[in-house]
Amino acid sequence: MSADTKKHVLIVGAGPGGLTAGMLLAHRGFRVTIVEKAGSVGGRNAALDVDGFSFDLGPTFLHQKFCLDEIFAEVGGSSQDHLEFVNLSPMTRLSWGDTALHTYSDTAKMSGEIERVFPGSGRAFKRYMSDHAVKFRKIYPCLQHPYQTLGSFLRPSLLRALPYVLSTRSVHDVLGDYFEDERLKLAFTFQAKYLGMSPWHCPALFSILSFTEYRYGVYHVQGGLNRISHAMAREFEKLGGELRLQSPVKQLLFSGRDLTGAELENGERLTADAVVVNADYGHAATRLFGQHNISEEKMRSRNFSCSTFMLYLGVDKLYEDEPHHHVIFADDYRRNVEDIQSERRVSDDMSVYVRNSCVTDPHVAPAGKSGLYVLVPTINTRHGFDWENHKEEYADKVLRRIEQRSGMKDLRSRIIAQRILTPDDWQSSSVFMGATFNLAHTLGQMLYLRPHNRYQGFNNCYLVGGGTHPGSGLPTIYESGRISANLICEQFGIRYQAVDLASDYLRDA
Repeated sequence: MSADTKKHVLIVGAGPGGLTAGMLLAHRGFRVTIVEKAGSVGGRNAALDVDGFSFDLGPTFLHQKFCLDEIFAEVGGSSQDHLEFVNLSPMTRLSWGDTALHTYSDTAKMSGEIERVFPGSGRAFKRYMSDHAVKFRKIYPCLQHPYQTLGSFLRPSLLRALPYVLSTRSVHDVLGDYFEDERLKLAFTFQAKYLGMSPWHCPALFSILSFTEYRYGVYHVQGGLNRISHAMAREFEKLGGELRLQSPVKQLLFSGRDLTGAELENGERLTADAVVVNADYGHAATRLFGQHNISEEKMRSRNFSCSTFMLYLGVDKLYEDEPHHHVIFADDYRRNVEDIQSERRVSDDMSVYVRNSCVTDPHVAPAGKSGLYVLVPTINTRHGFDWENHKEEYADKVLRRIEQRSGMKDLRSRIIAQRILTPDDWQSSSVFMGATFNLAHTLGQMLYLRPHNRYQGFNNCYLVGGGTHPGSGLPTIYESGRISANLICEQFGIRYQAVDLASDYLRDA
């Protein structure tokens, strides 16, 4: 097929979902153009450089690595050909005051660690893993298919999973079936933060998140997880795709309910047979669709995730005895989460996540120095908290908490470079309401009730990213890119050979 006769797909945004769709579609014979407003790829999976220190802007570890492996395998390669992965052991240190638990993806080792810290609970962990292996096998196939019609609920894989999907219980409720100590429950529910949700309100089906970590591990990518996006972009261009950076879209173009392309901010118009939107869902749906925009008022009526207060710190020493990942829980974690869910109160008793990747990775900071990534879940911008006049004060509170609860006792005196991102900054960078984890993952905003992969009301518009099915988090965003690529192939009658590595992992779960 000549380039002139190939169907042209325009992808708006070079984040993980857009890059996934671009790779697959280019491999399957489409002419694909990705336009990205920034000067580099990645979106929230981009790199952030601060005075010679390299940080990941957003995601800091990869779980369910086999999802990424499948994408590279389908285009004839291997993720290991492009990236150096480190399977972390221990994965994370979890701490509550003077109590600390290290997490492992080795079941025997994790059971022993739980027994050491919470005597009598090691056997319950093994029961949790056995039960959730069954649950994972039932639920995972439901995340690989679109839900374009109500008839999708009759798919056999979903029918088998319905008892888990339709449960009115929360993730915290589920963990109460296994553990009595509240701290130990939190060791298996804090993953709800990947969805920007409270474990007391997050649907029970998401208890599989902690299972996937404890079963399959979490990976660091040497140089930072942003290198995944760069590797995908290189592979996309190798497959013949066109990548255009610094090309922000002003609006999408229509003929009735068909998208015909997009107009860039510089006035250039690009035509296409199909359009994939990888911009933040709330931002795109209220800004890019012209007369078809959803009103901001209507969009704000939906449930959105929390936001994050971020510190990217260049430090003049190595904290060699500190873990790669460290989660420091609030003294009153439930109150902390309730403050965040209120969307009004900024907690002084905050939970803090610290990534000290220099203990694993020599590529992200100058020799003898460290780049520390600090994330504090907090309120989104719905009610307009004045971050500009409080960010320095709040940053100091966060730093003091890290000094008090970790071995970084001299942290504030060691900082030589710093960047702060507040929820307002996320909003200014086109993240609707600063909700860094996108739409909340409530039962009313999942599967068919989440914005569809083929955007409802349009014939040839597709969504990828955390605002569509299956949801936020790198593995599910990769899956959204694949689902939309598959739907485009179905629309134009293009056959493709999918790669399935997940089935082996499900059998071994």
